[in-house]
Amino acid sequence: MKTRIKEFRARHDLTQEALAKMVGVRRETIVFLEKGKYNPSLKLAYRISRCLNATIDELFIFEDTDFK
Repeated sequence: MKTRIKEFRARHDLTQEALAKMVGVRRETIVFLEKGKYNPSLKLAYRISRCLNATIDELFIFEDTDFK
């Protein structure tokens, strides 16, 4: 899965630390999400999308290999 969190975070001038605090996770979680090394729960994806004024579909890009 790819994400556009970094792009949207930059639009809102948010650091990884600031976004992490807003959604209640550690900064490392945001780092792993942005690198595509961690798949968020639906609850976390929803929280992030709300903070970045985006839909989940805009932030998280699923690939065919994600469904295997």
